[in-house]
Amino acid sequence: MRTQEYDQPTNARLVPKPQPMPAAECVPPSASRRGRRRLRPVAGLTALLLLPPSAGLSARALGWDGPMPLPQLLAFLPWFLVPGWIALAVAVLARRPLLSGWALAVLGTTAWFLQPYGPAVTTPSGEPRAQIRVLSANLEFGNATGGLLDVLRRERPHLVSVQECDRRCAEALNTPGLRRAYPHRVIRGNEPAEGSALLSVYPLSEVGQIPGQLSMPSAVADVAGVPVRVHVVHPMPPRLGSMDAWERDLDAVRRAAERRGTARTIVAGDFNASQDHAAFRAILDTGLRDAARGLGHSRTPTWPAATAPLLGVQIDHVLLSERLTPVGARFLDLPGTDHRAVLTDVQVR
Repeated sequence: MRTQEYDQPTNARLVPKPQPMPAAECVPPSASRRGRRRLRPVAGLTALLLLPPSAGLSARALGWDGPMPLPQLLAFLPWFLVPGWIALAVAVLARRPLLSGWALAVLGTTAWFLQPYGPAVTTPSGEPRAQIRVLSANLEFGNATGGLLDVLRRERPHLVSVQECDRRCAEALNTPGLRRAYPHRVIRGNEPAEGSALLSVYPLSEVGQIPGQLSMPSAVADVAGVPVRVHVVHPMPPRLGSMDAWERDLDAVRRAAERRGTARTIVAGDFNASQDHAAFRAILDTGLRDAARGLGHSRTPTWPAATAPLLGVQIDHVLLSERLTPVGARFLDLPGTDHRAVLTDVQVR
């Protein structure tokens, strides 16, 4: 008969011997966890990056330009993507869901507002009555007068809207050669920022002016028997001390656009506003179309010229009414000015 030996009674439960705790569980938190802890204060600071774009996007959604610095923020709305992406990256690494959601909201809203404002261009069938070339140029206190003269000789535009035309500019435009090339003109004001000019190869009538702190002349050009009203636009910039004037001037442009009736109208100049400003969109809502937007250049920067086209904002525009169709748009660099000129080819129908 075989015997069995047990270390403990047969009715006792077999209890496993305690094992030592693995070394990995005895060490401090992992490097990734330590990294997340280090990122928490950084995430808090990163949230501050989202405050300016959030304020700008809220104003954009409400259709309100607001006080300073909201108009300045709105001018650079596409760059809201930069703090949005930075905040999202930090929030994901730090595992901060609220910050992640905030960053995603900023990115999504910015992407929505990046869409061009206004209708695209459709070219009607049939031959146009005429095709004209329109130039708008801000000379920065007249410093780019020489560059403007070169462009006039090279590109030969038919209608020219000039802003910040000082005494030097006015004298240059009145030389015999320029008078032969542009026998019809309206020159108002001669102070460095105030002065503006409208040059035309076509006869001008009904000369007037949009009320504003800076000169904004207007006239009706006879283009191949078709009357085309042309407005030179240059409102005050949205700066400390001139915010009210900026809003009043742009509203005066809007009222002038509303009064056009059925007349073909061109509104060209330095608007000191982009499509992200409610005051500028109100002008477009009268039925005018931005030529650059219609040709796929709605956010090509025109200011400041030193950093354009990589960085900047489009505040120089050529707006067209019905029966005026843009078929070409270019942005020209003029030495001596912080603005790029806008050259647009337009069919008159």
